Amino acid sequence: MSELLFEIGTEEIPAGYIQPALEVLAAEAARKLNDLELAFESIRSFGTPRRLALAITGLQSRQADRRQEHIGPSKKAGFDANGNLTKAAEGFARSRGLEPGQLQVVTTPKGEYLMAVEDVKGQETAMLLPALLESLVRELVFPKSMHWAGYSMTFARPIQWLLALYDGAVVPMAFEGLTSGTTTRGHRFMAPEEVEISGIDSYLTALAGRFVIVEPAERRAKVVEEVRRAVSERAGAQGAQPVLHEGLLDTVTNLVECPCAICGSFDRKFLQLPQEALVTSMREHQKYFPVIGPDGKLLPLFVAVNNTRIADQALAASGHERVLRARLEDGLFFFNEDRKRPLADRCQELHGIVFQNKLGTMQAKSKRLAALAGLLADRIAPELRDDAVRAAHLAKADLLTTMVGEFPSLQGIMGRVYGLHDGEKPAVAQAIEEHYLPIRAGGEVPQSLLGALVGIADRLDTLVGCFAIGEKPTGNKDAFGLRRQAIGLISLLRGLQISLSLEAVATAALAGYAGVIEQKPEVVSEVVHFIRLRFENEQIATGLSQELVEAATSVAFDDPVDCLRRIEALNQIRGQENFGILAGSFKRIRNIIKDNRTTGIDEALLSEPAEKELFAALTAVRGKALPLLEQRAYQPALLAMLEIKNPVDRFFDAVMVMAENASVRQNRLNLLTALGELILRVGDISRMHVEKE
Repeated sequence: MSELLFEIGTEEIPAGYIQPALEVLAAEAARKLNDLELAFESIRSFGTPRRLALAITGLQSRQADRRQEHIGPSKKAGFDANGNLTKAAEGFARSRGLEPGQLQVVTTPKGEYLMAVEDVKGQETAMLLPALLESLVRELVFPKSMHWAGYSMTFARPIQWLLALYDGAVVPMAFEGLTSGTTTRGHRFMAPEEVEISGIDSYLTALAGRFVIVEPAERRAKVVEEVRRAVSERAGAQGAQPVLHEGLLDTVTNLVECPCAICGSFDRKFLQLPQEALVTSMREHQKYFPVIGPDGKLLPLFVAVNNTRIADQALAASGHERVLRARLEDGLFFFNEDRKRPLADRCQELHGIVFQNKLGTMQAKSKRLAALAGLLADRIAPELRDDAVRAAHLAKADLLTTMVGEFPSLQGIMGRVYGLHDGEKPAVAQAIEEHYLPIRAGGEVPQSLLGALVGIADRLDTLVGCFAIGEKPTGNKDAFGLRRQAIGLISLLRGLQISLSLEAVATAALAGYAGVIEQKPEVVSEVVHFIRLRFENEQIATGLSQELVEAATSVAFDDPVDCLRRIEALNQIRGQENFGILAGSFKRIRNIIKDNRTTGIDEALLSEPAEKELFAALTAVRGKALPLLEQRAYQPALLAMLEIKNPVDRFFDAVMVMAENASVRQNRLNLLTALGELILRVGDISRMHVEKE
């Protein structure tokens, strides 16, 4: 078994491109080797800003010889009336490099056919590698690629060298002006010269000795170590700790080959900026790590990670401090200027921001949000109505502030900060920030009901408006992030246990667009169905079966929180033996009653003992279950319904539902329909019936 080392040396690749490229490189290499029927033990990928590399061990040295069978024309088409091979058969044989007489007749499920058996001699792996490696380079896709010089191929950045070694010998490659070799290059500044490589171990050792940590996980750990070291050595503050944001760690890891951290400081006056603004300025623009004290508050310190070792750390820190100071001066200026005008004064200027060309401006959206948030408050928490309207009115005003213009990720956060500065109620200010939550699937939801009400109004307004003008998600197209909006809405309702009618609120949201877009009633059902699909996918992703989820959603989904309770009840009771039998009986009931909707039962027409028993049992069970259903106590209600299992079984054993007498037949159908409607108050359990083999 052999080993393969392949490195693509480049100009500096953007940090966000590297990890996805390494994952694709390894996956595609594995796929191509499998297609060639070449076994291997392991595939590892390495990467830094200047290189993407692949290391494969235990690689099979040659393909195995194999026998390939090719089915050709049918026997009927392959032989003429005299039993001689036809031209079709002879052509098939030639296409496979065989003499016509070498064809065989085999029996297949479709009948007798001609078959060509081809003995294929396996090729040496060394002969297959050049084409395989070239295809890996050419087929690697990046968010943005570029041309260079006069070459036709594209890549994230210009390729400078190719290292390709198979068992220590170069894999010959020559394309687009590139030629493979046996050398790599060390750190661009500290060890730029070429170095000969003989294999994977030699590669890792040589680069480590030339200031390149090529393994991403090892480099990430080194970044963390360096940042912590810099804080402990130079912070000068007891208990100081860096804020190791995961996303920033990933970025910095792929910005450097040899991390070296520097701890710097900034003027305490900048601490008057909101903490989120300070962190965002350091993290997004400068890729610096903030530092906090034991109390969790920001200290006037930061950590920068350089790509070179620094002899004069004080000088290096001063350079970073000058750059950050300019950023923070801008931020402080923006902050002070923004606070000269109340948020409320900016609301009228929202007419200058287009929400959507066909749906109007952000000012119009704010007015709709205020109306819809007020309606939601009336239904859920009337005491919050005034605050909900106020928060919705101000929710988008911070989009016009210079701080949000400079740092879009601070929208909502700056609305809270400026709202508090303006003297708005703390609950209103908090709701301005929280109405954007959750920002992503599984993210933090609002802590306050007020923030949730505004967030629900915002999402439903967007969903209804976009669906009304035909801007629906299709395949990979979702310009307004409607899937994210729907998932966020579900998270809000579930997280704060808010029961509401989606249809009613979506109808109100559509009415808010009166005079702007056509009021099509089907838009509401389309939006609710769209939310339902996201809801079902989310529940199934947690491990629940599709049959269980759809048993609840198929009968009612208007209130997602109520639907969740029914799913939980069905899941808790499904393991009971009687439930499985009742589900089978209910499936039979659904098949018998079909489209019957009437439930009036004439006791005088009940003649058989089994149907009288079922009617009595249904009456008793309804007496127990209906109060529980009104209280949404679905599991106890289902337990009560299980009592009807035996009467149902005896009914089917002894009673002919489709009696000749039309009145008796209808009465029995009504009896079964009434039973079915009771069970459907929780879910269509027929979907959960499993046929026994």
